[in-house]
Amino acid sequence: KFGVDLLCCYFLRFDDLKEGDVVRHGGKRSDGYLEHIFKHAAKELFGMDVKEITYKALKNKDFQEVTLEKDGETVLRFAAAYGFRNIQNMVLKLKKGKFLYHFVEVLACPGGCLNGKGQAQTEDGKPDRALLAQMEEVYAAIPVRLPETNLHVQKMYQDWLEGMDSRKVQDALHTTYSAVNQSTSSLDIKW
Repeated sequence: KFGVDLLCCYFLRFDDLKEGDVVRHGGKRSDGYLEHIFKHAAKELFGMDVKEITYKALKNKDFQEVTLEKDGETVLRFAAAYGFRNIQNMVLKLKKGKFLYHFVEVLACPGGCLNGKGQAQTEDGKPDRALLAQMEEVYAAIPVRLPETNLHVQKMYQDWLEGMDSRKVQDALHTTYSAVNQSTSSLDIKW
């Protein structure tokens, strides 16, 4: 229902990047775009400035929910679903018409990106929890800069997209959804 086009274009020229220029989004971990989008939506749609977000674990630690209430009514409901089991559950809810969320952050790796299969493991093939904790600490130490304050993003909007509300912004950064006809292909995934 709303476009958060600023997130779609975290635009950097890496040849100009210096060590002090490395920044991150406002999420607490390498994933966490949900947090930035939630705060942005709360401000743009409901005029509410959200400082802290409280995640509520639902079925497990990799399936969490964030809500925004206004006048006693839940006006935003976001979820984070990490790992294929949680992704499958979200798809099933969607198929059954019991999908309550305005936005879902989906990551294949349980525990999020920093816990992905590309990370170092102990000799017995298990995740190295000490290394994961160290990576989370290093990531948290990187300064936060909101995408909309990034000079490269602002320049891209001005020079290439012809302003924030231009037709080019709508065409390049926003999408629409429509119903898909059911296929009878045997290749369909039956979740």
